Parts: sequence; structure tokens; C-alpha cells
Amino acid sequence: MAEITIMGAGAFGLSIAFLCAKAGAKVRVLEKDHIGAGSSGGLVGALAPHTPERWNSKKQFQFESLVMAEPFWREVEEISNEATGYGRIGRLQPINTERMLELAHERAEFAKDHWRGKAEWRVVSAAEFGEWAPKSETGLLVHDTLSARMHPRLATRALASSIQKLGGEITLGQDTPPANAKTVIWATGAAGLEALSSEFDAPIGGGEKGQAALLGLSIEGKPQLYANSIHVIPHANGTTAIGSTTERDFNDASETDELLDDLLAKTRETFPVLANAPVIERWAGARPRSQKRAPIVGRYPGRDGQFIANGGFKIGFGMAPKLAQCMSELVLEGRDAIPDEFKPERSIPSASA
Repeated sequence: MAEITIMGAGAFGLSIAFLCAKAGAKVRVLEKDHIGAGSSGGLVGALAPHTPERWNSKKQFQFESLVMAEPFWREVEEISNEATGYGRIGRLQPINTERMLELAHERAEFAKDHWRGKAEWRVVSAAEFGEWAPKSETGLLVHDTLSARMHPRLATRALASSIQKLGGEITLGQDTPPANAKTVIWATGAAGLEALSSEFDAPIGGGEKGQAALLGLSIEGKPQLYANSIHVIPHANGTTAIGSTTERDFNDASETDELLDDLLAKTRETFPVLANAPVIERWAGARPRSQKRAPIVGRYPGRDGQFIANGGFKIGFGMAPKLAQCMSELVLEGRDAIPDEFKPERSIPSASA
């Protein structure tokens, strides 16, 4: 039986541990803080695709992961007997100019080619969605049916429970693998990217702060919204999340401030239906952003039997099912289906030397 040690109990680490445990491996997850620490314990949970034009391997990988998401999260729920908050609810975006309308129609055609009938990108009337529709200068919206949502905290707890029910171990308060660990996967988020930057003396990545809020508004059954760089996610538990800021310069990653106040004001202006919804939680955290914006996934340079799974900046939960599949296959079977641009040698200069 293969023995796998996974450092980090966030979206990537737990998803990989889940599939490895399902495959029969002996799995232990070590986490220095708590389940879903860092950005995996946030509020938003938007699983949204890239636009379907200028197709590339990263978009293909994300598309496959989003299609895998429903059976993946349903199985997590069945094994754990806990909710993840997953729902493929789609997404609405306003079309405010004639140029945006032209692009929307073009993207609808690209989606037919690249999404292979598994989802649609279509132009619809805002009137179809009543007061939930975002304001649109043309009265038209983009409605894509690939976007989904999940609840980050529920999802990470359900993953942890599934791993334990499959015989895996989860240990908190530990940030170094045992000396006898033969196979180690480092999925340690923003802190892990900073450690890589220090180890290889190169700007490989680090944390980028985001702030979000949870509103006491139940809008179950409606699509998520996206406008003015704001995500609005109606969760299954009767709350609605909004997010997020993007901050390169900050002193305290966990502190909310006036930038979140500004985001809330912009949200209420952009989406009048949210104008009177009370704020029931404010959140901030550092999200793992690699210098190249792509995830860093594959063999750890210079460390036999060790691997990296990091850099899921804004797309971590959306990428998790496919990434976990690829990593479990690589570690357990030696089969490498990871896109070349995700591999560590693309982000770590000395690794390709």
C-alpha cells in the first residue's frame, strides 16, 4: 500500500488526499493551522470558467475540471454525509455596449466548439431574470451554464471527513513531514510559495490579499452574478457572498478595512437587489499567486519523492478535481498528464537548468 503525506489542508491538499485515499493509498494530511486555513477558508466559492476564445491548455484543463466538479463534490457529500454547498447554478454578466454584445455572440460560438455541448454561453434578456438581473445598458446579459458555486468552509470540512472515513489521517499543528515519509506533496498555499521563492532565490510567488463579505440574504435558485469585477454568490445555506478585493501591498492579510467598505458600497450600487442586505461576516486572507499566474504542479525540483501542488490563485476550488486526479495518477501510477505550463520547471528557474 502506497503511503502519501500531504502538507496542507486546503482545497488542493485535501482534494488530492481524497482521491489518493479512494485509490487505496494510506494517506496522512498534516496542517499547521486548521482545516481550510488561508484562502480555502474564505466565503466566495465562485467556480467560473475563463472566456472560451483563444483556447489553450490551461483553459482546457479548467473546463475539464469544472465538468468533473459535480460528480466529484457529490461523491464527497455521499462519503462524508456532509454538504459542500456545490451547485452548478450558472452565471449572469451584463452587456453594456455594442462591442460587448458582439464579443458575447462570438464567445457563444467559441463555447459551442470548446465546451462540446456540456455547457452554453448565450445572450439573454435581462427581463428574464427580473430584479436579480444585474444592471445592463443594453438590456441583455451573458448567461453561461458552466459556472458553479460551492461553500469553501463546508467543502473543506466535507473533504476532511471523507478522507477520515476512507481511513486517512489528518493531524493539525504540524508543519514538517516525518523523517521517514517517502512520498510528500506540498500544498501549503501562500506560505509555500514564499518558501519556494526563498529556497530558490527567485520571485516564484506569494500571497495576494483578498477581502470578501457575507450577506444575510437568501437567494437560492438564482445564478451567480459578475459585474464591475465583483462576484455575487448565492449560497445554498441562505447566505450570499460577495468578493473580492485584489491587494498586492498589505500589512496584515487577515485584517479587513476600508477597501472592503468600498467593495460593499460598489456592490450595492452595481446590484440594487443587494442594497439592503445586512453584512453578517467580513473576511480577509492571502491567496496563493504564482509569479506566472498558473498553478505550480508536479515533481519538486531536487527532492526525490516530493511534489508541489500550489498556486490556485482565484481558481483553486475550480481546478481542484482535475488537479487532484492528475496528482494522484502521477504519485500512485507514475502517469504524468499535467500541462507543461503548470510544471515547476516553468516557474522555478534553476529547475530547468
